[in-house]
Amino acid sequence: MVWQQVYDPFHNMVLSTLVAIIPVAVMLVGLGFLHLKAHVAAAAGLAASIIVAIFGFGMPAGLAGNAAFYGGLVGLLPIGWIVLNIIFLHRLTELNGSFKVLQDSIAGITQDRRLQLLLISFSFGAFFEGAAGFGTPVAVTASILIGLGFSPLAASGLSLIANTAPVAYGALGTPVITLAKVHGYDLMEVSGMIGRQLPLFSMLVPFWLIWAFAGRKAMWEIWPALLVTGLSFAIPQFLVSNYIGPELVDVIAAVSSMVCLVLFLRVWKPRTIWTSVSLKGHDHDAGETKAPVAPKKHPIDAVLRAWLPWAILTVFVFVWGLPEVKKFWNGIWAPAFPIEGLHNLIEKMPPVVREPHKETAVYTLALLSTTGTGILLSALIGGLVMGFGPIELVRTFFKTVWMVRYSLLTIVLMLGLGNVTRYSGTDTTLGLAFANTGVLYPFFGTLMGWMGVALTGSDTASNVLFGGMQKVAAEQLGLSPNLMGAANSSGGVMGKMIDAQSIVVASTATRWFNHEGDILRYVFFHSVALACLVGIFVTMQAYVWPFTLMVIH
Repeated sequence: MVWQQVYDPFHNMVLSTLVAIIPVAVMLVGLGFLHLKAHVAAAAGLAASIIVAIFGFGMPAGLAGNAAFYGGLVGLLPIGWIVLNIIFLHRLTELNGSFKVLQDSIAGITQDRRLQLLLISFSFGAFFEGAAGFGTPVAVTASILIGLGFSPLAASGLSLIANTAPVAYGALGTPVITLAKVHGYDLMEVSGMIGRQLPLFSMLVPFWLIWAFAGRKAMWEIWPALLVTGLSFAIPQFLVSNYIGPELVDVIAAVSSMVCLVLFLRVWKPRTIWTSVSLKGHDHDAGETKAPVAPKKHPIDAVLRAWLPWAILTVFVFVWGLPEVKKFWNGIWAPAFPIEGLHNLIEKMPPVVREPHKETAVYTLALLSTTGTGILLSALIGGLVMGFGPIELVRTFFKTVWMVRYSLLTIVLMLGLGNVTRYSGTDTTLGLAFANTGVLYPFFGTLMGWMGVALTGSDTASNVLFGGMQKVAAEQLGLSPNLMGAANSSGGVMGKMIDAQSIVVASTATRWFNHEGDILRYVFFHSVALACLVGIFVTMQAYVWPFTLMVIH
């Protein structure tokens, strides 16, 4: 028997919204204020989501349980599989000693920690977001930063802040392509609309990142490098998204940003060298500057060997992200399993959709094509190149599994919570609360996208969840559907830094276990502030000349 979602079960939208928000509130309060361990807070949130779904929204218990199970499967593969294998590679480079050589080579480009952070977390991280997405950039950049000596909070929190502007075009444009495909947007028009929203923030985020790390004064000391980094990313982001398409936006913009920053640093140096590796205002040594210490010089062949595992990783991640490669591997083996007791047994109802729509629940065991497998193969090849034997590689891999066991459990529980909220319709109730804001809808519709990513951990999932609602609401209010569809994705990128999945990835990559609450409390303000700025910009595009000239109806 098919169950139809109900979005106002209490016949009072305010009360229904307050009940719908309980699971998220339970998890965030437990994580951020009660200092519960991440897997405990996630379990509490999951339990609350099931209770609310069953007793508040009338969802049959069997459907709720199966939705949680389905989410857990997705948490293990692909998300957990990516985290596990990137940590495995990092451990190999540490055991081999090549990571110290890599650290010295980066210091050879610049000894200034602000510029190292800019190069690694923003430019290098954007490449991994564009090629793979799904937690890969935070896992890579946070592990590199912690290896370079950054404090755990700095490495975790700043990697999350940096991984914002590229998210809308992550994984070779998957969020934008999915938005257009699922909800009937014109792909080039909505890609171009996002490309006229995000470049402003691609220029802002480098400044914001260094301000968050070192403070306003230290930020302005390196403003030329920040401007070069932001402009060299924003201009290709605009051009590629508007005139080529969404697939290679981040890859091209990230390579441009990395090359321009490195070349600029060959002719420009900051007046003072910032050597602190802690967040200003959060640690006793934050903000301290010292005389620079020359990095150890290594032979060129040693430097190349140190970078080789990461170069192999880059190639594998990019190749594994190509649609043709995914199609090839899926053609070999990718069994699909409809989740019995959930698949096609739930209907999404108007006004979210124009007519009742059955929700599918098919889990594809795409083990060969998932990015995590490409990372594993790159780690194995890199390990052999570094001189590890097969037995040692296997032993290190299982030691890594044991080390991240609680992080994997947390991701499973978090995705279970997200799936229950999705299939019960509680997330849609929250979305409808934003949709009922009338003339202020451009602002709150943007925050709807932010909330969607914060809940699901994915800009793609947020676009699937709310893309249709954005289109319907925009048409009813006389706004451009493309504007609000794009706003869902652009606003969503700022929710990426506070979604529980990303926070767990960051804490795992830095091995700062059981400090997820500290990370959440640090990044929360940055997430809300940046999301509101995006909302203000979208509102100006909707109503204020000359910003309205950017809009395609």
